[in-house]
Amino acid sequence: MSYCFNPACTQPRNPPNNNFCQTCGTKLLLGNRYRPLKLIGQGGFGRTYLVEDEQKPSRPRCVIKQFYPAGQNDSQKAAELFELEAIRLEQVGTHPQIPTLYDRVKQDNCQYIVQEFIDGKNLAQELKEQGVFKEAQIRDVLKDLLPVLQFLHQGEVIHRDIKPENIICRRQDKRLVLVDFGAAKYATATALAKTGTTIGSAEYVAPEQLKGKATFASDIYSLGATCLHLLVQMSPFDLFDLYEGKWAWRQYLMNNPISPELGKILDKMVQNSLRDRWGTAEEVMVALQASIPMQRKSRAIFSPTTFQTQTSPLQSFEFESVMVQLQQKLFRKNVELQRFPGKAEYFKEDFDNGVSLEMVCIPGGIFWMGSSEWEGNKEESPQHRVRLKPFFLSKYPITQAQWEMVMGNNPSRFKGKNRPVEQVSWYEAEQFCGRLSGQTGKPYRLPSEAEWEYACRGGTATPFHFGETITTDLANYNGRDINVRASKGIYREQTTDVGEFFPNAFGLYDMHGNVREWCADCWHEDYKGAPGDGTPWLAHNRRSPRLLRGGAWLANPDDCRCASRLKYDPDVDDSSIGFRVALSGRRID
Repeated sequence: MSYCFNPACTQPRNPPNNNFCQTCGTKLLLGNRYRPLKLIGQGGFGRTYLVEDEQKPSRPRCVIKQFYPAGQNDSQKAAELFELEAIRLEQVGTHPQIPTLYDRVKQDNCQYIVQEFIDGKNLAQELKEQGVFKEAQIRDVLKDLLPVLQFLHQGEVIHRDIKPENIICRRQDKRLVLVDFGAAKYATATALAKTGTTIGSAEYVAPEQLKGKATFASDIYSLGATCLHLLVQMSPFDLFDLYEGKWAWRQYLMNNPISPELGKILDKMVQNSLRDRWGTAEEVMVALQASIPMQRKSRAIFSPTTFQTQTSPLQSFEFESVMVQLQQKLFRKNVELQRFPGKAEYFKEDFDNGVSLEMVCIPGGIFWMGSSEWEGNKEESPQHRVRLKPFFLSKYPITQAQWEMVMGNNPSRFKGKNRPVEQVSWYEAEQFCGRLSGQTGKPYRLPSEAEWEYACRGGTATPFHFGETITTDLANYNGRDINVRASKGIYREQTTDVGEFFPNAFGLYDMHGNVREWCADCWHEDYKGAPGDGTPWLAHNRRSPRLLRGGAWLANPDDCRCASRLKYDPDVDDSSIGFRVALSGRRID
């Protein structure tokens, strides 16, 4: 059957191969390629259709959203939202649990966006057919969707309409997909401070969003309200006691016990006060991971992805680090190495084809961040004390093999599965973290600048973690560039396999040279006003330059120092740029 796009058509159903509607004469093929099969949704500002793409041999199915406002009152606002939805989908559709935008078409005075068809049932349908969700299922909903929210929020996008109808359990792999970005908006400083239009389904919307001031925590609230609805099959409106001014969802649990640990997490997700609510998806993920009872087995309705990783308990590995000792002999500097045994804890994510990711536990502590006046540049000052909690950092820069397993491609100039991936922008590094989080259920992210420098130093206060000087026997950089901190060495003119040089005292490799590494922070000209707790120092503009650390194969010796900083625009990539990933906390269950 072919379905007519004209909302005013009285008999929209047509024979399968018609090119024009037999009732109103409207052209049935959109853009001469997309044939509508049926109407699958409609509202005041348009309709949604299931279509076939006739230009492709397999005639794959897609979803088309048509903007066709029924009235004029809010048509301008609706047109803006429709346009923004296309923009949002183009920007965030790289995540495997967000529909991909395929096309935008204008035809017969209507606008259309063509996007990926997600074959499956939404959670409202699952709830109606299967009844209330059990604790294991709620945990899997959170585990599946929190990394998606983390990805969106890192891209400064707020969804603003999370509800059961907008979460589809994909039939192919049973992963949850977040759909309908018509209400999504950028969380710029101006947008967050400005009172805007109230958008979203009222029963799932946070109080501040009802006032037109949505924040990242507003999505946390909506996801929490969605979970409460799935637990008791009642509207969130009916679960809040207006007389007591608090949620009363527990009294409606019917033979469906929920552990105190999960209950506390859900309670904090739906707090009316922003101050009392979880602020980020990562915070909820960490709490969820920490709350898993040791003996409980998951009986989820959602199967893990076919790209599921396996996590081992914390293990330890031994290594040897070095410190350089300089001995001046006439006009030459002799470098002698003093060797030290080391030991560190780590856990490993095992992927397919023998590929793994090792995450080293970095102990918490206090250090002086930046460089003294005699060592560095003004952007590396003033030196300031930073206190950090324990965290995990990847043992090596992300390799090409690891990138291919997560992203399915290899952008690198210097090919080699054990070489660091390069030619990766800050945005692409963030996408990798989002996908890795979705595949493992852990909140992977880029390290903050403070975390990176602390980890690089490994407890030292010298320009390099191995001492006052650097040599091409200890790192991969431009050894032809001679200065006060280095003698002449070799210039390899390309990246090298990770792990070829001595690690630092924390057991981390390639912290100096090989590739520059993206950090989460935005660029600031100096450290005046920098955080003292190791958190990323961000700016309000997503287009702000971002931080790179560690030097590279083509860098001079000074640029490889622990304190050296470099700024690039977040969309820049070249063969000197890579990254490594971080994970908050000390415990991995």
